[in-house]
Amino acid sequence: MISDATKARFAREVAKFPADQKQSAVMACLSIVQQELGWVSPESEKVVADYLGMAPMAVHEVTTFYNMYNQQKLGKFKLNVCTNLPCQLRGGQQALAHLQKRLGIQSGETTVDGLITLQPSECQGACADAPVLLVNDRTMCSFMSNEKLDELVDTLQKSGGAA
Repeated sequence: MISDATKARFAREVAKFPADQKQSAVMACLSIVQQELGWVSPESEKVVADYLGMAPMAVHEVTTFYNMYNQQKLGKFKLNVCTNLPCQLRGGQQALAHLQKRLGIQSGETTVDGLITLQPSECQGACADAPVLLVNDRTMCSFMSNEKLDELVDTLQKSGGAA
């Protein structure tokens, strides 16, 4: 389930901490799992727990505390639209509603082709650029008018899932 290359990445993260504090690498290891699998499954939490010498519940607590870890399979592209108050005042909720209508899904759902998952999110630290969204936890998109949202969706759909 977890490749040898992934375990090698775990080892590089663990090496950043004193030997008796390797559990400090839990967030990095969970991020690595998510990069490889697209989500953090209960089985992968167990692998991380075993690797770091932690109780599986302790790893699960980290996974469920932070919203950056996907706890279910998602589409190839995850769109997190900021709906925190400053973004709402600048059109964040309208941007989310536009994407729901355009994609034919509700928040937390994935398009029927499995390509796009849409989620509301908390502050992304770019209030002055609102409305903002984050693509796959990596790419920030700012000043997202309906036209820019449509362009983004068109680009993702045309990519055929090649991220």
